[in-house]
Amino acid sequence: MSILNYWTIAALVLGLAAFAPGIMGMFGLGGNKFLVKGKTVLLTGASEGMGKSVAIQLAKKGANVIIVARNVGKLEKAMVEIKAAALSPSTQSFHYISADVSISTEAARILEEATKFNSSNPPDIVWCIAGTSTPGFFLDTTPQKLRTQMDINYWSCADMAHCVLKSWLSTPNPNAEKKDRHLIFTSSVLAFYSVVGYTPYSPTKAAIRSLSDTLYQEVLLYPNPPQIHTIFPGTIASPGLEIENQGKPEITHLLEETDPIHTPDEVARNSISGLERGEYLITVGWLGSMMRACAWGGSRRGNWVLDTLVTWGTSVVWGFVGRDLDGKVRRWGAAKGFKRNLKIMLRRVCAKIGLSIGQTNIPGTVYNFQERSSCI
Repeated sequence: MSILNYWTIAALVLGLAAFAPGIMGMFGLGGNKFLVKGKTVLLTGASEGMGKSVAIQLAKKGANVIIVARNVGKLEKAMVEIKAAALSPSTQSFHYISADVSISTEAARILEEATKFNSSNPPDIVWCIAGTSTPGFFLDTTPQKLRTQMDINYWSCADMAHCVLKSWLSTPNPNAEKKDRHLIFTSSVLAFYSVVGYTPYSPTKAAIRSLSDTLYQEVLLYPNPPQIHTIFPGTIASPGLEIENQGKPEITHLLEETDPIHTPDEVARNSISGLERGEYLITVGWLGSMMRACAWGGSRRGNWVLDTLVTWGTSVVWGFVGRDLDGKVRRWGAAKGFKRNLKIMLRRVCAKIGLSIGQTNIPGTVYNFQERSSCI
């Protein structure tokens, strides 16, 4: 987002954040809170990219892994790598399920098959990673494309969460043995702050965060509640990014030009590390952590004192970052003719009150000026 210099200053000023794990350990808050050895993990969107890396790294830690994706060929190739990474091949089990998670009824089928594979027990951990990004200007994006991204990114998570939580919590027994269960969503740093070009995508990821916040509190109604977490990656070097960049607006590329790009392995490793520390909203890099600090709101924090101090500092820096980004957008729009053409159209509308004015020739954007009874 071309905010590297500002965030570098913030990171230096708030360097204390780098020592957070050590500080937590001093107060007895350390220890692995995400033990996966012998547990069964269900991962959606795990045939490539971040999902596959997560599956491989969990297999190395001794987990039984079930991966979900649409393409059987990709699933089979990924399964070979996952099995090869197993900590104990003779005792671990692996399975794949071909499914389109954007179809609401598939969540129940996936969970049913996973439960059958896991000796009639639901998975211990469910991690929703499936997602897609199709950037574009809001006015250029059809309503159908907006709904499609919501189906894939948000509803796939909501449908899976609904099914798995019903399975875990349908017959609560206060005297039952406590089971360590985790429901993990994958959002994006764009849920903290979005930029031009991501209107089809960012709202879907912000919705995931809101769902996560609500469920985190709602499961407290039940005895032995599962843990809720949400991961917020930034840009990931993956096949999905290559497709995303093909239709990404020029201004979006400009705003992102200095953003760090993470490998799938790096994102998986940092996500799992955050889970092992027991974090709720988990970022995978320093930029994501700074963006999270500006957008905590009422979400549960890890180290309340430290996170609050970081929030104070980054809020000051953001005053400069936001102005810089807004300025870049205005200058780009003026250079591309947005400002000039829009003024011309407004003058025409005012001059021809009551007449239907056609479309502008603003590059990449469509404006429809309907009949007006007054000029505002």
